[in-house]
Amino acid sequence: MDLSPEFEDNRNNWNDRALLHSESQLYNFEHYRTSDHVSATILYDLPLMGDVTGKRIAHLQCHIGTDTISLDRVGAGEVVGLDFAPDAIRIARKLATDCNSSATFVEANVYDAREVLQGDFDIVYTSVGTICWLDDLDRWAAAVASLLKPGGLFYIRDGHPALWPFEESDGVIAPMYNYFTTSDEPLDWDTNETYTDGDHNRITHTRHHEWNHPLPEIFNAVSGSGLRVDRMEEHKEIEWPFFPSCPKVGDQWILPEPWGSAIPAMFSIWASKQSDQLERSK
Repeated sequence: MDLSPEFEDNRNNWNDRALLHSESQLYNFEHYRTSDHVSATILYDLPLMGDVTGKRIAHLQCHIGTDTISLDRVGAGEVVGLDFAPDAIRIARKLATDCNSSATFVEANVYDAREVLQGDFDIVYTSVGTICWLDDLDRWAAAVASLLKPGGLFYIRDGHPALWPFEESDGVIAPMYNYFTTSDEPLDWDTNETYTDGDHNRITHTRHHEWNHPLPEIFNAVSGSGLRVDRMEEHKEIEWPFFPSCPKVGDQWILPEPWGSAIPAMFSIWASKQSDQLERSK
């Protein structure tokens, strides 16, 4: 796998996170091993995606596999997860075996998805905290489009870029960077923190990098790939406590007021592949 120095840092960081997350209460592997548990992410996204029964699904940036296994449990015909972190893939495969799930997992850079995944897919799915780790959304969207069969659906739900610049410190919420920051240069971080419970000091590869993508950049990358953007929505709920003061409502969190009424927490895009894209995406 040919990775940039920034992606190498990120892969090392996510290898550390994979182990920590697999032992966390947030991901709660025991629920998957001892019941037919379906992740909160899939429970939220399934009504938005529509019926997945019998569908062939590629789950990009799948992390440790809980959402991939959940897609298998809600009736997908075949589901394959892809992630660039080898420890995440190892953990996902072990969990799938423990759960007697038919979900499979491939280790690869998301940009190389077409090269490593066989055949075309009814649905390409990615959700929650994914594209901020990518430096080239045009390349990403081209990979997505290349995986879809004609009439296939691409669905993404992710953190809203209007929210990403903000941070809460000592009870005060303020922006860390400009919303209009371009993705030409990464946002560089050095911290041992992650978003789950547990001992953060166990993250030893602390240096990692993100890229800011304003909403038009995301929309234009998807539509520029040749996919037809069919729908877009914004959501008040978010998958994790983005701020320490976020209240939990059911399986999701919402932003504290007045922020919850002022800015969206997440967005969704639905896009489809038209028949005349078939030759252009090969």
